[in-house]
Amino acid sequence: LIKGWNILEWPSQSPDLNPIENLWWDLKKAVAVRKPKNVTELEAFAHDEWAKIPVDRCKTLVSSYASRLKAVITVKGCCTKY
Repeated sequence: LIKGWNILEWPSQSPDLNPIENLWWDLKKAVAVRKPKNVTELEAFAHDEWAKIPVDRCKTLVSSYASRLKAVITVKGCCTKY
């Protein structure tokens, strides 16, 4: 316990508990649709698409943490719908 915070043990590979993985997937799909022809376009498209991600999408993913944690516990660490 650090200044009122509970510290959770975090599995080293836990994409179901890591909302950023959903954002990376969103970004990957959005960039792929634009079909970059080179690294310069890839970088530019990635920046463009990242900027388009709605703040509400991020808030929803973060607020789903408790549900994610419960789901992972229920399946004893196996994959979940997240």
